[in-house]
Amino acid sequence: MSATERGRADLAAWVWAQPTDLYVDDTDLCALIGHHGLGAREEQFSNAGKAVAGPLDAAVRENNLHRNLPVLDNWNGIGEYTAKVHHHPTWWEAGRLIYGTGIMALYAEAPVSHRSILTLFYLTAQAGEGGHNCPLACDAGAIRTLSALGTETQKEAYLTPLLDPDFDTNFTASQFLTEVQGGSDVGANTVSASMVSGGRDPGSIWSISGEKWFCSNADADVFVMTARPDGGADGTKGLGLFLVPRLKPDGTVNNFRIRRLKDKLGTRSMASGEIDFSEAYAEALGPVDDGFKSVMQLVITTSRLYNASGCAAHARRAWVVASTYAQHRKAFGQPIAQFSTVRETLAWMRADAAGSIASTLWLSGMLERLEAGDLSSGEAGFFRVAVNLNKLQTAVLAHDAVNHGIEILGGNGAIESFSILPRLLRDNVVYENWEGTHNVLRAQVLRDCARLGVHNGFFDTVAGVLGEEAVRDDRLEMESILTLDADLAALRFRRLASRMAVLVMQAALKPVQSLSDHAGLLERHRSKVPVDAEYLARIDRLQR
Repeated sequence: MSATERGRADLAAWVWAQPTDLYVDDTDLCALIGHHGLGAREEQFSNAGKAVAGPLDAAVRENNLHRNLPVLDNWNGIGEYTAKVHHHPTWWEAGRLIYGTGIMALYAEAPVSHRSILTLFYLTAQAGEGGHNCPLACDAGAIRTLSALGTETQKEAYLTPLLDPDFDTNFTASQFLTEVQGGSDVGANTVSASMVSGGRDPGSIWSISGEKWFCSNADADVFVMTARPDGGADGTKGLGLFLVPRLKPDGTVNNFRIRRLKDKLGTRSMASGEIDFSEAYAEALGPVDDGFKSVMQLVITTSRLYNASGCAAHARRAWVVASTYAQHRKAFGQPIAQFSTVRETLAWMRADAAGSIASTLWLSGMLERLEAGDLSSGEAGFFRVAVNLNKLQTAVLAHDAVNHGIEILGGNGAIESFSILPRLLRDNVVYENWEGTHNVLRAQVLRDCARLGVHNGFFDTVAGVLGEEAVRDDRLEMESILTLDADLAALRFRRLASRMAVLVMQAALKPVQSLSDHAGLLERHRSKVPVDAEYLARIDRLQR
């Protein structure tokens, strides 16, 4: 062989070395599944892992090509408005594979296993957002809200089709909070709701008017959205929560218009748009005056867990691509995996991915206990803090992991047709800003700690796993921060927030002995770690 032929043969060997089952290949996840007692689901997880590694990956890759992205096609031949978005056939193929894992159908079980659902999401998200993983999070928020607050009529009309695993017949949902003047400042929203019948009770009929600025899954069957009822107070307290179906009860298209689709950096296979509502038919979800409380408890918390699971998936898939590449790519006469700096980078990526899914599964299990009424007040405080910090830190670590993967692939890493990594990076940038930017999440946690003292439950819960010594300095730092004026407190907390999030990951990994090296390597995000023979041995144990 010539040098050129050998180089191309090495790349071909790398392609053939990709796992055919992304669940079985993920020994870190398998260890966590055993710890959480989810072994009975392994066949379902493995089936999902095979689908993602094979047909789903191929479908999403084709669908994400610029020529195959969604486009508006919302008028029929005789000039009737249809509110339709045209999708390439591969989008439909991907949807059938993702929903066919049974992920949304699991919400019909009692009690709901959020850990099983988010494991499936972690697997499907290793194909990137793929046009469907954001809608899955929206579906979940709608399902949880309807299950908790919906009337029997609403459940029959909307919940049943949302649970259908057949993508050709089911409903998908979206959640519309953002308005052009508000962004994360949801209290500035002005979309209005006028009562039609039924008062302010659950299931009452309303008319919605106004503009929503960032509407992902714009062609969903059901929109869950905030609006300000007539006479509603200013700020978040005055917001109601409403369900707006795509079709009115008479079967005609509801009174809304998709103005245009967003031309996004990432998540491009999923249609996001700007939508105008003009006296659209809507139904109250739960008591109208509890709207924002319902949004936070049932929609946003759910989405933040999904977001974290998706980011963990990006980090893991980046490691899969880069670790196999390092085994086959040769430089200076040897595979690049033999260079200690490459091995260190790969070990960082693997540890961060494992920590991210471990913390998310731990919090998902706490959500199950919260719904069962089995959390102490201290644990509830921990959960409130940790969900937000976990969403923040998983996004940061995933961004770093994908960037590291691109670095290992070198110039090839920047090529869209060469690997999934450029798409994962673009998708992850969007994930970082969905459901609360980093600054918004830190501000919310700091406000909750000052107002509710939830940091006490946070540190007590982590100390129960890692010991008081592990949290002592951070606990004292938080107490000091809470005595400062707002500007200084916000700046000091920026540093502390990341350390606290890593504590959650380390505590989630602690019970699983086979993941102790991962937890140890996460410490580099909290303090300076010695680079010595023990450190080298640790990174070597975390190689493929």
